[in-house]
Amino acid sequence: MLRIAVIAFWAVVAACVVPGGAEAAPRDALKLSDEASYSAWAHPVTERVVRRAPTDTAAPLTRLRLFTEDGPREVSLVLASWRDPAGDGWFHIRVAGRPNGRTGWVRESALGTIHTLRTVLVVDRRRLKATLRRGGRKVWSSRIGVGRPSMPTPAGRFWIRERLRPRNPGGLYGPWAFGTSAYSTLSDWPGGGVVGIHGTNSPWLIPGRPSHGCVRVPNPAIRRLARILPIGTPVRVR
Repeated sequence: MLRIAVIAFWAVVAACVVPGGAEAAPRDALKLSDEASYSAWAHPVTERVVRRAPTDTAAPLTRLRLFTEDGPREVSLVLASWRDPAGDGWFHIRVAGRPNGRTGWVRESALGTIHTLRTVLVVDRRRLKATLRRGGRKVWSSRIGVGRPSMPTPAGRFWIRERLRPRNPGGLYGPWAFGTSAYSTLSDWPGGGVVGIHGTNSPWLIPGRPSHGCVRVPNPAIRRLARILPIGTPVRVR
């Protein structure tokens, strides 16, 4: 019986890894985020290894961080939960850092309280417009500036990791700034290329493509956004 259980376990783990090295949840995992109508996030509580599959012998991908590059507590977007045959819990998470778009697995004990939300922020690079939805209903939208052709704002699925209030509200980043999990090829955002969503001291460049990858928002609009955009919100850049 033990041998059968072990074989079954590794069959499930094998199903977690698809061609190209991407990670997928086992078929019986509990989905916690669809990144559109409902999502879950948590703060890491330990610098645990993130692995490619939900087993301690799976290849390491990176390590969790307790804090972002700018100092606030790190945020992990939680896609699914799963309990292995031994009864140990795992979380499937999105991973911040280069290259963009990675996912991995951490032990349940690596994350703190799971928070849920119903918001999603969509950044449309072609239309130069950003839209925040809550429960499927549009609650905010604005014209935006995005990355120039040589340093484009990266497309993909990301999330809001931090909210910052710059010391100079009339400066480069305006009165509010949000750090995302996206990383640009080059960015004027502190911390080594984190793509930010922030205000501006050059509103005449919006709408347009003036940045090094960040998303620029007119200051009146970023003030409104700061009141209603929760940490952990999924960000879809298309």
